[in-house]
Amino acid sequence: MKNNIIRLLLLSGVIAGFSACVNGSQKELAQERTRYEFGNILDIEITPDSTTRRVGCFTDAGSWMGFTIPQQDKWVNGFCGPFSIDHRIWFAQSAVVAGLIGETSEMTPDSTSYFPGEVYMSSVSADAKIDQRMNFIDSSTALLQVETNSEKGLCFTGKQWSGSVKLEVERNVLTARHQDGEIITLTFDSDITLSCDGKNYIAQTQPGCKKTDVAISFFVSEKELPAYEQRVQSLLHNPSQELQANADRWNGYLQKILRTDMKPEYDRIAVKSIVTLISNWRTHREGLLHEGVIPSHAVGYFVGFWAWDSWRFSAALAGFAPELAKNNIRAMFDYQLPDGMIIDCIYTNSAENNARDSKPPLVCWAVDEIFTHTQDTAFVKEMYPQLLAYYKWWYTKRDHNQNGICEFGSTDGTLEAAAWESGMDNAIRFDNTQMLKNAEDAWSMDQESVDLNAYLAYECKLLKKFAALIGVKFDGPDYSDKVADYFFDEKIGWFCDRRLKDGSFIEEPGCEGYTPFWVQIADKKQMEKALVLLTDTAKFSTYIPFPTAAADNPKCDSNGYWRGPIWLDQTYQAIRGLRNYGYNDLADQYTEQVFERCQGLKEDAPIHENYGTHDGKRLQAPHFSWSSSHLLMMYEDYGK
Repeated sequence: MKNNIIRLLLLSGVIAGFSACVNGSQKELAQERTRYEFGNILDIEITPDSTTRRVGCFTDAGSWMGFTIPQQDKWVNGFCGPFSIDHRIWFAQSAVVAGLIGETSEMTPDSTSYFPGEVYMSSVSADAKIDQRMNFIDSSTALLQVETNSEKGLCFTGKQWSGSVKLEVERNVLTARHQDGEIITLTFDSDITLSCDGKNYIAQTQPGCKKTDVAISFFVSEKELPAYEQRVQSLLHNPSQELQANADRWNGYLQKILRTDMKPEYDRIAVKSIVTLISNWRTHREGLLHEGVIPSHAVGYFVGFWAWDSWRFSAALAGFAPELAKNNIRAMFDYQLPDGMIIDCIYTNSAENNARDSKPPLVCWAVDEIFTHTQDTAFVKEMYPQLLAYYKWWYTKRDHNQNGICEFGSTDGTLEAAAWESGMDNAIRFDNTQMLKNAEDAWSMDQESVDLNAYLAYECKLLKKFAALIGVKFDGPDYSDKVADYFFDEKIGWFCDRRLKDGSFIEEPGCEGYTPFWVQIADKKQMEKALVLLTDTAKFSTYIPFPTAAADNPKCDSNGYWRGPIWLDQTYQAIRGLRNYGYNDLADQYTEQVFERCQGLKEDAPIHENYGTHDGKRLQAPHFSWSSSHLLMMYEDYGK
């Protein structure tokens, strides 16, 4: 059913491509990619009820609202929603249900699809058809276009409004105010007849009208409405320019990322990754002072910005949405503390921010990726003092014995927050860790971590690069030349954490050992020794390669969060590490295992937080930005 419309839209996309490129070369035309090549990119079919809270949806342009496609067996003749992504509420099961004036027979599903940046649905009755498509115009408004082949005229109503919503009508605008302060408006064409009894509304076109548009807008507060009203009315008067901008933006994303030498199914993985990142884009709101990307819009506890998540997202976004990548970094630095610390995570309600810990330092990598793609030295200059202050903070607050080798820690002395700071909350290497006090607001684990110090060595290298770019002197500590040898355990041939009390190695080989190869501080001999474990099918060369703990460790748990499952950032770092040392064929082989074996990756399943090591099963949070970012990086590197 879904594929019927895909063929039609793909053909229309090809025709549009020809007309848009009349003056272009045949080579340029052949390379143009459009979103209509990628139908049903993600399965977001759900007809919600009042209990539905964990849901992946169609959202774009930084909006805080989303929509789903109704299930075929629970059909509603309208896109479901809006859903408030921050407050996790449905304003209605469907705020705009389409029908025909005087039609008594029910409209049944014909076809649906989710294209990058657009959702589509069609329905039929005995003698008529209704097509509906939706695009986000900006962070506030989605435009619904409705078209029929019937002469009867179109009519609309809502279905199952929330009991916490109050409805009222003025002219051609229905306003739905939720008791939590959020508001949606439905703005219809000016010649439509609109009435409301306080519980629901009815809107009707003139008989014979075959096409009309509805603007669905979302606002955080009442004060936003007056300034936006004129813009929405203008949009309905002439939507073509805004719709073209939407198409250009999405096709531009694809043009910047997609390669001409990849399998179609690998292109699909790359596009799904882009869609996931953009669907997790949120505009500035309340305590979030810049726009940015959340880990997952589908899971309530992930609706905020996290530090090292943000660095990863920005590194991936740099190639196709660099301004979003920059603001994603600025959002975290808005809350930099006077001592230089970047706190763990921030939310719309800043009272919920977590300043008990930081996160692994990867931000210079993200800034460098942005610079690589944009050559924007102004951004480097803007960020440099803050980057340097954060880098120095580690050596001031997280080096217990002042030997130039840092530890993960916390501001409150708790091991819980220190484990969060590592980003690997329950990793096996922390099983016997204790906390040591450095200062009133600074505590360290009693072990020095290889990944932390490898990241700091990389940050140091990049800070020196940035200093040279903007003509200043780097004046931070530099211990980068001692990290690799300090953490390499010759006995087992792996990079391991070390205990502060006696310098002994914590011989629990895990994904932290990939990091020195990714940042290229290991020497060739260390890679050759580590390759024994890396390629051992009982340890790290598993069905999905490079788990978070050696698979033969008795403590390894295939569903143990950071105690065994696959996290794709770590898998990426191991694969990129192999490339860094000349093992490109092996790196490609492992990339293929990821692309081919992670459950649902080539199909329409959402990208997940982590995957089963031995079966590729999808585990925690769906629609996950972190995994999507690193899939894009693997796609970019593959075959090179």
